[in-house]
Amino acid sequence: MVNTEDFTKRLHKIMEYHELSAASFADKIDVGRSSISHLLSGRNKPSLDFVMKIVSAFPDVELYWLLNGKGSFPKKEDNALAPVAQKQVSASQPQARDLFSNSDEVATAMAAGDSRKEIRRIVLFYSDGTFEAFEN
Repeated sequence: MVNTEDFTKRLHKIMEYHELSAASFADKIDVGRSSISHLLSGRNKPSLDFVMKIVSAFPDVELYWLLNGKGSFPKKEDNALAPVAQKQVSASQPQARDLFSNSDEVATAMAAGDSRKEIRRIVLFYSDGTFEAFEN
């Protein structure tokens, strides 16, 4: 369960870091300004949709940090390992295809199912508890 008071402190930290008022923060994550006001006052608890909008709008916010306060903000990238990891992926696995850029490929990939369906989001979950979401 998320501690609402601590969650609110982390929201303030994000807003201060990005130099945003509550109103501009609400606009940035595409929620009503009253939603932010109610969260900051402790009246409401954050919904999953609200949390996901923050993580999507601010790539430097780690989900685990936002929910539990563990981890870091802003997100620290380990660039020293990136080239090694990329070599390992490219050497051991075929390259991933971009299904979003070519609708014909999407239709072909979905031929076994209902071709009227469209992939809207792909979420990758990692063993360390983090994830990445890719939206069309």
